[in-house]
Amino acid sequence: MGQAMDQMKMLNQARKLQKELKNEIVEVEAGDGAVVIQITGELKIKKVTLDPEKIDFDDIPELERWIENAFRDGYAKAQEIATDKMKPLMGMLGGGFGM
Repeated sequence: MGQAMDQMKMLNQARKLQKELKNEIVEVEAGDGAVVIQITGELKIKKVTLDPEKIDFDDIPELERWIENAFRDGYAKAQEIATDKMKPLMGMLGGGFGM
């Protein structure tokens, strides 16, 4: 009975965590604001914004680098948030189930 309660508690924590991550938004920019990307804690793209006034369309490789950098940085920050939020759940797994 105790193990079933632990599993139910962990499931509830996982659902709560998923909702929290969905609402966490990381915003990163590159090229002094030429590229702005928002990524959720679930590692999903929420929004991509390009500022045409800050982009030299004769230098597309530079724009591509900015986009790549923004995605890389955004995903890294979102993963860091997800990892921090998952620590308590991982503790429950390790402590509650003998892992």
